[in-house]
Amino acid sequence: MYYRTLGLSGLRVSAVGLGCMGISHAYGAPADRREMTELLADAVEMGYSFFDTAEVYGTPTRPHDNEDLLGNALRPFRNRIVLATKFGLTFDAPHAAGPHALIPDSRPATIRRSVEESLHRLHTDRIDLYYQHRIDPKVAPEEVAVTMTGLIREGKILHWGISEASEEYLRRAHKVCPVTAVQNRYSMMARRHEALFPVLEELGIGFVAFSPLANGLLTNCYTADTTFDPVTDYRASMPQFRRESFEQNRSLLALIGNLAEEHHATPSQISLAWMMNKRPWLVPIPGTRHLCRLKENLCRYSSDFRAGGSHRCGT
Repeated sequence: MYYRTLGLSGLRVSAVGLGCMGISHAYGAPADRREMTELLADAVEMGYSFFDTAEVYGTPTRPHDNEDLLGNALRPFRNRIVLATKFGLTFDAPHAAGPHALIPDSRPATIRRSVEESLHRLHTDRIDLYYQHRIDPKVAPEEVAVTMTGLIREGKILHWGISEASEEYLRRAHKVCPVTAVQNRYSMMARRHEALFPVLEELGIGFVAFSPLANGLLTNCYTADTTFDPVTDYRASMPQFRRESFEQNRSLLALIGNLAEEHHATPSQISLAWMMNKRPWLVPIPGTRHLCRLKENLCRYSSDFRAGGSHRCGT
């Protein structure tokens, strides 16, 4: 397995992490818990060491389902992995069809309540990487950073990060308590956060890319005729899955497909390789519910990569 270090923090993680949101949230009905418990164990044995969740990844009846699942499934491997979770976000209408408006709350008291609840659900005494899920305009970055300093001093978290931070917010927070990583949406189809790369380089902060395969579009598993459940699956309203998007992105999808054929790889592997060659401190966290996809996303960044191997599986 290859590993990467997030910026100057010293936090070492597998070169590809596992985004766990889709196991129980936003991608249709939650997956079978027993099957996902086995999948997470397989991921650890395969070499994945970086697992990403959040306190709000769940369902209307089990609002914290993802943390609960990971806490139980990964408990036997706790000292072999890096656990990342998030605080400071609620939904405006959790019982309605997604996507939902995000309601931020990063008040110190809320953060402290959230960290205790996450520690309990994750069956751990520390969170390796604790992200502010979204910026709360009512709370200054310095106030959030001071709270993070206290949690680090107490050993409840080891590192902290921010998702969707502006340069100004990041710099102000980093001055008070060094930020380990920024987590933003990033893929061949969503590149606006590249503008932040020089700042991350300057400050020694890592970059964790969520939705690195554009919510699955770059896997070549979907067409303009694919439909999603509007009640349980956020992709039903995502612009990249609209019929016109496939035509607009036809040349990009064809390029990825041609490169995959040329290099005996899959479109997903080409997309991840493109991303990981951008910066050495950049780590993608694609999600999946399928063992074959775990292998596919990882194999080009393990010993199999040097052997020139690739992995293909059905949809």
